[in-house]
Amino acid sequence: MKIKGFIMYDGPSVLDGSPIVSIVTLKSGNVKTGDMAQQWIIRADIDPVKASKQRLDDSICGTCPHKQNHNGSCYVNIGQAPLAVFKGYKRGLYPVFDPELHGHLLRYRKVRLGAYGDPAAVPYAYNAEVVSYCKAHTGYTHQINHKNFDSRMADLCMISADSPKQAKKYQGQGFRTFRVSNADDTLYANEIPCAADSGGVQCIDCGLCDGALNAPSIVIAVHGSRSKNFKTSNIQVLEIA
Repeated sequence: MKIKGFIMYDGPSVLDGSPIVSIVTLKSGNVKTGDMAQQWIIRADIDPVKASKQRLDDSICGTCPHKQNHNGSCYVNIGQAPLAVFKGYKRGLYPVFDPELHGHLLRYRKVRLGAYGDPAAVPYAYNAEVVSYCKAHTGYTHQINHKNFDSRMADLCMISADSPKQAKKYQGQGFRTFRVSNADDTLYANEIPCAADSGGVQCIDCGLCDGALNAPSIVIAVHGSRSKNFKTSNIQVLEIA
């Protein structure tokens, strides 16, 4: 049977202690990212659709303001890939990752941390292990202000920002940010637009969103079917010379 992915972590969430699982799948048809391996972070005890509806997704999404159960603008269709991964997990589709048996399948791949769920919900060592086997990675976290946030995650992930004010604050603390913006927001001097937005370049070919500090911060216009829920009234837009 062809291996479609692995269980990289199965245990308590860093964020609230609830049971979660981190699964990395090997193939993707995502047009924006390209064929990257994808990390899915889901509850281990309840399917992601029910977890969202019952507001039990703090364990995987933490304090993210875009959660759908808060009428947010999250673009993920939870009933598609996340639910399919959960069902596969429950029927034993994914083996537990064994470096000797499976390491070669990741060695020349690029991986996207947090295709669904926040990587900071998973203990740092397990995320670092995934990255160590792969050629390159991308990742994002909204948990910089969470009480249980492991600051080492900023070495692997971009710090998500939802306004120019937030981005300026986090950048001033030495982090690279990935900022969701309104279409007419101005960029800071150390920011560039997402290449997928501005030039149609897939993440697999760009690779700038790896948290490393030797590159600019990234800005992307709000997108997805729920983009109208992006709370522009709550965003302080700064005039940038």
